[in-house]
Amino acid sequence: MSDPVVVDAKGHRCPVPSLKLMKAIAGAAAGSRFILLATDPMARIDVPFLMSQKNGRMIAVEETEGLLRLTVETGE
Repeated sequence: MSDPVVVDAKGHRCPVPSLKLMKAIAGAAAGSRFILLATDPMARIDVPFLMSQKNGRMIAVEETEGLLRLTVETGE
């Protein structure tokens, strides 16, 4: 498996982090992993919803000093 693609959405408010992630995953092979870096707390809600709509899944959510690191995997 290749390294995850990092999508930097720090400093952006909803819906920009989800839109940046959606653009990054467009056309990605099933099972591809992405890491979204975000400072908007709404990403905790928006990204799992987005992944459920795209048949993907959340792998992990980590928060350190206000920085969210959301790891997702694309679906089939």
